[in-house]
Amino acid sequence: MADQEEDDLQMALRMSMQTEPPEPKRSKPRDNAVLGAPAGLPEESPVVNNRNSQRELMAAAAEKRMLASASASVSKGAVASASKGASISKGAVALASTSPGASVSKGAVALASASKGTSVLGSDSKVKISVEAVKEDNLGEELSSSEAKKLFGMVFGGEVTKDILAQWTNQGIRFSPDQETSMGLVQHEGGPCGVLATIQAFVLKYLLFFPVELGKGAPNLPTNLDSRRLFKSECVASNIFASLTEERKSRALVRSLSEILFLCGSNKRAVIASLSIPNQDIEGHGDSSKDEVIGKTLEGLSLESGSDLQNFLRVTAYTSRSSAIQRLESMLPVFRSRMGAMLFLISALLSRGLDSVQADRDDPSQPLVTAPFGHASQEIVNLLLSGQAVANVFDGKMDLGGGMFVKGISTTVEVGFLTLLESLNYCKAGQYLKCPNWPIWVIGSESHYTVLFALDTKVQEENEFEGRETQIRRAFDAQDQSGGGGFISVEGFHQVLKETSINLPQEKLDHLCSAGFIVWSEFLQVLLDLDKSLGGLKDSTGLMGKKVFELYHFNGIAKSVPNGTQSSSPVQRPRLTKLRVSVPPRWTPEEFMANVSVPSGSGENNSSGKDTIVEVSKPEPAQHAPLVDCIRTRWPRAVCNWEGDAPSIV
Repeated sequence: MADQEEDDLQMALRMSMQTEPPEPKRSKPRDNAVLGAPAGLPEESPVVNNRNSQRELMAAAAEKRMLASASASVSKGAVASASKGASISKGAVALASTSPGASVSKGAVALASASKGTSVLGSDSKVKISVEAVKEDNLGEELSSSEAKKLFGMVFGGEVTKDILAQWTNQGIRFSPDQETSMGLVQHEGGPCGVLATIQAFVLKYLLFFPVELGKGAPNLPTNLDSRRLFKSECVASNIFASLTEERKSRALVRSLSEILFLCGSNKRAVIASLSIPNQDIEGHGDSSKDEVIGKTLEGLSLESGSDLQNFLRVTAYTSRSSAIQRLESMLPVFRSRMGAMLFLISALLSRGLDSVQADRDDPSQPLVTAPFGHASQEIVNLLLSGQAVANVFDGKMDLGGGMFVKGISTTVEVGFLTLLESLNYCKAGQYLKCPNWPIWVIGSESHYTVLFALDTKVQEENEFEGRETQIRRAFDAQDQSGGGGFISVEGFHQVLKETSINLPQEKLDHLCSAGFIVWSEFLQVLLDLDKSLGGLKDSTGLMGKKVFELYHFNGIAKSVPNGTQSSSPVQRPRLTKLRVSVPPRWTPEEFMANVSVPSGSGENNSSGKDTIVEVSKPEPAQHAPLVDCIRTRWPRAVCNWEGDAPSIV
């Protein structure tokens, strides 16, 4: 039986390559016969009909043989998957798997003998197959076995628990349904908060400072934004979140995802990862229906090894931002699904390039998802913030001696980062992360990532006092080889004094240098007592440096909060907390407790020649929470107040 089928196939191929005898002249073009001849034309001759019947029989035999052998091509004559209008060279056997809108019947197999350049449409193909042809999914390319294994090992290491895998494969990128926190992404599982918080920070950038951009239909993503000057004096109304539409939030999310991926790809490319899953028709459904369809499709799907990534992952690289945005828009239901956070992390890693990610890291042998709790490492957060998977938060590189360096943040970032660990003296974030282009910061604690932001860009502006302190601190940090420990050598100290034009009295200089090294906190106290005319920070008015502003803190993890009524049980939702921040001037405790004397020569009209006493308002009683310690790494001495429960960073 098998031999007979093989003979049938060979005969069909030979017949398809035979040159047809010239057809009789017709009153209508030959093309009408292919497209379906209208009534009234002469019928085909018995010879032609017989030849066509034989060809159809041979085509059926060839189709049966191809299905049995599961072969996509034959050595003699090409088997091609043809969409509408595909041109097939002479002697080709066409397996027509149609795209939407194609005129070929779904699953039809057309055996065509065509002269060069003839377009085969197949709208009236009479031969059907019993199984549905595979649709073209356009999901992208699969990773090689080695790439998939390397990717999985980089993320999770050689051994990973099912709990950690569950955290990372059950977290979508979804907005909160709660009206008060509708601008925020909800986290239900521990682990991926570093990815979600960073995306959230970029989403806030677009919602707060690019409202016009979100109103456009065209995906024109701004690049290399010199945004401080553009929006320097703008303050966004605090009720902006109440008026957000789903469309605006989706646009903000898509542009944020695109910007982060191109940032990881050095602004040259973005790689978008998707899943190779059975194609589901979700067009025409609402967002909730699409989510249900995707959710059912992903039931039972697990990514537990490199081989799983190879089987289910498909990736596509984009160099056009508009094309990437269109792709991300179409993939929003997938990113909202339980695989969303994981897919975006993989997209970011592939956009950077696996080899480049490993080269960024100080210790590439460790997994990016940290054990035993599955938290996102600092390398993941830095990759999404700066485009490089470095492990440290200081500026630039640090020389460890012997030709060894450890790497930090190398450039200004759009949104920044503050960490509780700095208040505990474990590390020190540099100015790049503390002073981003926009007043938005990812907040890191020992076990969680949240977001802090301001509605007014003026909180980033430095007054005279802050500018001078920043200048001196940067010069000091440039000489600090302790990894942010806050002390430098005597030789380095003299270089700082020279660069910043500070004239210390000899006795103070000798005192600071007596230990053989200089500590920043001791140096700062000397500067506070040193007059501005000598390069110090002493302010005779006691007013220089005072600031009052508002910050907002968002914690995306769903927690129980009161429902507003006594009879209702608590609801699970994220939290948004408004903080009033007051930064008092730098004064000593004695000056704080007393009135400040302003000399008569300070510009005041004082005919008596006596010093004028100016009342200086004292800060409100402080409320404390770990978040305040993070805020003080950016604004030292900040005093914070809020209503209700304390903001949580865990």
